[in-house]
Amino acid sequence: MSDTESAKMKIVVDAMGGDGAPEAVVHGAVLFAREHDTCLVLAGVSDLVNAELKKYDGYEDLSIEVKHAPEVVEMHDSPSKVLRSKKRSSMRIGLEMVKNGEAGAFVSAGNTGAILAYSTIVLRLIKGIDRPAIAIQLPTLKGASILLDAGANVDCKPFQLFQFGVMGHVFAKYILDKENPGVGLLSIGEEDCKGNEATREVFKYLKASNLNFIGNLEAKEVYRGNADVIVCDGFTGNIALKISESLAEMIGKNLKGLFTSSIAGKLSYLLLRSQLEKFKKTVDYSETGGAPLLGVKGVCIIAHGSSSPKAIKNAIRRAKEFLDKNINEHIRDDIESNLNDHGQIGKGSLWKQIKGIAFGADELGKGCDTTVEEKSDKKPDSNQSEAPKI
Repeated sequence: MSDTESAKMKIVVDAMGGDGAPEAVVHGAVLFAREHDTCLVLAGVSDLVNAELKKYDGYEDLSIEVKHAPEVVEMHDSPSKVLRSKKRSSMRIGLEMVKNGEAGAFVSAGNTGAILAYSTIVLRLIKGIDRPAIAIQLPTLKGASILLDAGANVDCKPFQLFQFGVMGHVFAKYILDKENPGVGLLSIGEEDCKGNEATREVFKYLKASNLNFIGNLEAKEVYRGNADVIVCDGFTGNIALKISESLAEMIGKNLKGLFTSSIAGKLSYLLLRSQLEKFKKTVDYSETGGAPLLGVKGVCIIAHGSSSPKAIKNAIRRAKEFLDKNINEHIRDDIESNLNDHGQIGKGSLWKQIKGIAFGADELGKGCDTTVEEKSDKKPDSNQSEAPKI
């Protein structure tokens, strides 16, 4: 493997990101490095990071490097402030390494809004993608499904939702090994005419595309697993995610109370323990570790702010999966296939009509290669969320 190819397989980890940083992050990186040969780069305050590494026997033999970054993005920092004042943060330096080809992926459990802002500005977007999307893996009765967007964009235009469908299709096909993923559009009813203006419009685009579109999906269907990919805007997706998390917490606490409140309950737990452990594993976010930010040039994995070392390890593992399976290349290919005439509504390509309707543009792909300019006096797009921590 050449030096260039080797660099593209490196994974940069934000050692200062998350509630438990740098302790939990470094521990998670060590756990990963003990199981994989992939080189890791820990970006952060070098004295602090090295002090954590030295706690682990044999750390010198692990494929872990340290990249000094003197500034730290705090969980309460606003994205606009971070962009202006923290240009030597672990987030920024890590993403710059990916942009410059010194690494292939970036993992952080830090401030989600800052990750979104940095990623869009530093990495920029894949041609044909207008907004990045956070893709969450959900457990269902039939395995796992992908929901996107889960919080990156508060409001979305129809062609952006269509792009989410394409990216989710790639995720489900190559990461979840779904041969022909079914793509559903989250709405208030199964009928074609149900939903707001954006969902009714994107329904037509998805139906005419080369995706396996199964139609509208009501919220009650999300965990039944009838759709492998669930498309929605970030406002709806984040609410669905937070409600799901609170429901899981409530069920967990009630079960704990049930099994500890009496002798009969404790005996029941002993009988069901192995099955309960299996169930817990299917709904435990730390098993997947993090959510990819799809649509940016480079792999970016956003981990939960309260990630444990196990969750960090699995977030890094997910980044490696994305690199190994060339997910961004597949996204580019699928976007290109929809730029051609595979799916048509009337005259001209589907994508040309989507862009034409949205922008009043005649040229195919006008505005696709979106670049966000960094200006200290410019406020973030109001339609792009400072996304609450996933």
